[in-house]
Amino acid sequence: MADIERDRDEDGRARNSRPRDELGRPLPMGSVGVERIPEDLDLPPAESLAWAQDLLDRGLAFNAHEVLEGAWKSCPDDERALWQGLAQLAVGITHIQRGNPKGALTLLERAAKRIGSSAPYDIDAKGLVTYADGLITDLTSGSTPSPDDLKPRLVRNLQSADPPTEES
Repeated sequence: MADIERDRDEDGRARNSRPRDELGRPLPMGSVGVERIPEDLDLPPAESLAWAQDLLDRGLAFNAHEVLEGAWKSCPDDERALWQGLAQLAVGITHIQRGNPKGALTLLERAAKRIGSSAPYDIDAKGLVTYADGLITDLTSGSTPSPDDLKPRLVRNLQSADPPTEES
């Protein structure tokens, strides 16, 4: 068998430089795939959440997972379970998009346990657990969620303390 040279970072760790489709599946080398998320992504939590939300809203749950995984790798220890759960939620959605309900169920169950009931950064932990539980119920009953059902809201919708006023 021929020795295939892998793309590696400066520390010698293997990188996956193959292009991927919109569901994160590897494509043959030389193919044009969707834009990749940098492997060393390290953003502030609010930016990670905003980017992941944009990707989820566009049906790119695998890429949202990669953004959330970057946050998980760089977050404080006391937030690791939360960010891991958010990344697992996005991967669970990816499995639904790929037609793999069994894989989705496993990841959605793990996500719901890790996300918990409260979280910093206005993350809607309770709403996300309810959302994951709803997907689990749908999948268990044999129902397939629609693409519009695969766009959870990561952050609570905050209402302004001062409603806008009309100026005369």
